[in-house]
Amino acid sequence: MVTASASSRRGSSTSGCLFSLLILVAGIYYGIHLGEPWLRYYRLLDEMRVSARLAPTLNDGVIRRRLEAKVEELGLPLEAKKFQITRTGRPRKIVITCQYQETVEVPLLTHTFVFTPKAEETL
Repeated sequence: MVTASASSRRGSSTSGCLFSLLILVAGIYYGIHLGEPWLRYYRLLDEMRVSARLAPTLNDGVIRRRLEAKVEELGLPLEAKKFQITRTGRPRKIVITCQYQETVEVPLLTHTFVFTPKAEETL
């Protein structure tokens, strides 16, 4: 029976393992940096939906102040504070919208995300 000695195989898979580890770390790095704007977008959208649900008991000024406070809390650009709050008569509903953009710069990539969150609720 012929067996290969342990010394002849030592280090043969090191480069493959390091390359796989490098790909994993790069994926995590890019995923975190490219995912953060989406996380902030969904947190703002959630607050907009909550405000739309509470609209029958709140006036537009209170809704605007709450949303502007959320924008500051999330660290979004100032253009995100330009909310449009529209109440319609028939059917009775409220629509809250805004638009903003965030630029993400990571090695080898610069991308600008344009977000347009919209919350709509019947009153």
